[in-house]
Amino acid sequence: MFQALGRRLLFSYLGVMVTIWGTSTTVVYHFLSYNLYEKLDSEIINLANAASHNLIAAKVDKQAINTQIPRVLDNDDDGDLDIPWQDLRENHQGVEWFDVNGILLAKAGNSLPQNSFIANFNVIQHKKNRSITIPIYLHGLNGGEKKLQGYVRVSESTEELQEELDRILWGFELGGLIVIILSGLGGWWLTRQSLQPIEQSFQQLKQFTADASHELRSPLTIVKTSVEVIMNYPERIHPANVNKLEAISSATNQMTQLVEDLLLLARTDALTNTQVIEWITIPLDELLEDLVEFLEPQAVSQEITLKSEISTEVFIKGEAIQLKRLFSNLLQNALHYTPKGGTVMVSLVKLERLVAINVQDTGIGIAPEHIGLVFNRFWRADQARSQREGGLGLGLAIADAIARTHGGDITVTSEIGVGSCFQVRLPLAS
Repeated sequence: MFQALGRRLLFSYLGVMVTIWGTSTTVVYHFLSYNLYEKLDSEIINLANAASHNLIAAKVDKQAINTQIPRVLDNDDDGDLDIPWQDLRENHQGVEWFDVNGILLAKAGNSLPQNSFIANFNVIQHKKNRSITIPIYLHGLNGGEKKLQGYVRVSESTEELQEELDRILWGFELGGLIVIILSGLGGWWLTRQSLQPIEQSFQQLKQFTADASHELRSPLTIVKTSVEVIMNYPERIHPANVNKLEAISSATNQMTQLVEDLLLLARTDALTNTQVIEWITIPLDELLEDLVEFLEPQAVSQEITLKSEISTEVFIKGEAIQLKRLFSNLLQNALHYTPKGGTVMVSLVKLERLVAINVQDTGIGIAPEHIGLVFNRFWRADQARSQREGGLGLGLAIADAIARTHGGDITVTSEIGVGSCFQVRLPLAS
């Protein structure tokens, strides 16, 4: 139980850590990507503005764009900086000049693959290239109307930028893997440290339950024996005390049953997977048939049909008394919660390495929110409590403990108003 709890806590901790790491990595990666692409966009916009001054020269002489001109700042006093585009161009950039009809006039730099000319003045991404196209206007004389002269398109490859982002992402992934491994080791240690005092307290509680149950057997036996002796001489009992003695006898029997159940659960909890238990080979089909025959009078008195479908021999390893207790609890539970006229069916299916025993009834059923609680100790739904007075809420817990001790398990399916089906799966004798 504590191992399963520790695994759940560890996986929950790791899940939170992975979520935090994944979210933070995604945010940081997109933030870096956005800023790097913004820087790239600024570069190509500056290059486009610088190259726009060469459009007139490109119209007159297509070779003029290859002529290096000196760096002149604001030569025409138009308020902008006339930075020669030749000084800004790099080996992964390309510049193209177009006339007003979109016909290519000249180009320089690397020839990057592009789509056909589109007068789109926003930065666009095409495959591994990023480009911008800007219009070029010429002011008329004496502040006349501006006239469109053509366009310039600047493109730049994003391969280097994407490679840099890939390296950053790879670094995040490697760092995240290291963080997850270290978090897993740290989480495992913290889980062990946090569960250790709880496990010690639980062990002490189990030991107390076993010791208290064992010590209660003797006084309960004395009380039970004394009441039986008194009730064997009814002439000595005052009529007013008869009901009191019967109540004492009933309570003593109930307490005795509770003590025996708690002792059985304490012994089951004390078993470990490393302990070797000397089981014997048991014919399970005969055990079930005998149990059905034994409970048949109880079913008849409750006007319930008790049937069995067991047509094959099945042998398992185990302890006959405990297995009989397991299936007796399931059958009595089914009989108690099945109304008059209902049916309780016991069936057996032999699988490859397991045997599945189904105890199915047409009783009141179990609410979906309660199915996960039916095997808890001392748990009873209010509806079930109204149907079965005097129950201790340990029957299904004991059945589950015995099944687990024998290397099997119990599952339940149910529907309100339709009935329930408890399935016990046990390993076959080799």
